[in-house]
Amino acid sequence: MDKNKLFIGSLPWSITSDQLRELFAQYGEITDAVVISDRDTGRSKGFGFVTFATEESAQKAMEMDGKEVEGRTIVVNVAKPRVERGGFNRGGDRGGFRRDR
Repeated sequence: MDKNKLFIGSLPWSITSDQLRELFAQYGEITDAVVISDRDTGRSKGFGFVTFATEESAQKAMEMDGKEVEGRTIVVNVAKPRVERGGFNRGGDRGGFRRDR
């Protein structure tokens, strides 16, 4: 698990990736900062990720957990690996038409 990468949740809807980088730059060198947006609308989903050059910097940045940013209390955690989802429904079955009916 990459302990340099942090999940940042409950972000203000207006924040950009550049602003997210600026918000966390005081804790050390950042190699990546991204606010996740909806692929259809382009609007922020209210969370993002910040990756630091060192684990020490990421640990210091955990101080931001619970801080208020533009009226919202943000959540900062070590990012967990993405779990791949199968198919289009919870059962993993892609659905479609059944030919046996």
